[in-house]
Amino acid sequence: MSLKLEQHGAVAVLTLDRPAAMNAFDAALIAELIEAYESLGQDRDLRVIVLQAEGPVFSAGADLGWMRRMAGASEQENLADARQLARLMRIVDTCPKATLARVQGSAYGGALGLIACADIAVAVSDARFAVSETRLGLIPAVISPYLVRAMGARTARRLFVTAERFSASEAQQYGLIHDVAAPGALDQVVDRQVEAVLSGGPEAVRAAKALVAAVARPIDEDLIEETARRIAAVRAGPEAREGLAAFFEKRKPRWVP
Repeated sequence: MSLKLEQHGAVAVLTLDRPAAMNAFDAALIAELIEAYESLGQDRDLRVIVLQAEGPVFSAGADLGWMRRMAGASEQENLADARQLARLMRIVDTCPKATLARVQGSAYGGALGLIACADIAVAVSDARFAVSETRLGLIPAVISPYLVRAMGARTARRLFVTAERFSASEAQQYGLIHDVAAPGALDQVVDRQVEAVLSGGPEAVRAAKALVAAVARPIDEDLIEETARRIAAVRAGPEAREGLAAFFEKRKPRWVP
């Protein structure tokens, strides 16, 4: 197994566990990640999924041995393989639970897709990043929608064509990373983000994620009506009633641990 799973109450921690290979993706690790996110996404008691990695590198992206083997495969075999990675990105991106990427070291290539698909991304200050595919004569195809969404088309174009390395502070400036932590303070920053998620209503967090997906398009009358329907449904539910009651009664809502 290349992936470890630990669960602490409402928080699941997935750990990429191929440090000797710099936690690079191969077919087995992709399959394990798909299974884990699908399963955890359906766990009614789970509220947050944290993705982290063993060793000094978060992930080097695609395993080069795997890429070498795929270079000798047919186009149809490569298409099936690419669809599997694309499926992983889509599953992480649409996971109904809050997702967080804890980036303890550098990340390259496809690893940036996993980071961009997470709701929250926190990196240590000395991490380095690169969309490195063009250096290998490849393109960052299946991760591109998520990187373009996170960083914008202009920044993505530059980073795609240069494959240049950039720092954690630059990654934050570009929108790939939300918080940058000093060495030794990464867990503290991650814990703060997890606590913030857990302070919200579980169903409200799920609905808020769905809301972003629904409104990330041109604003028109249909969209305005859709937003009205969504808030009306949430406000009429028991979780909203509990949240408002707790606010006015100056107490924590029942869902806060």
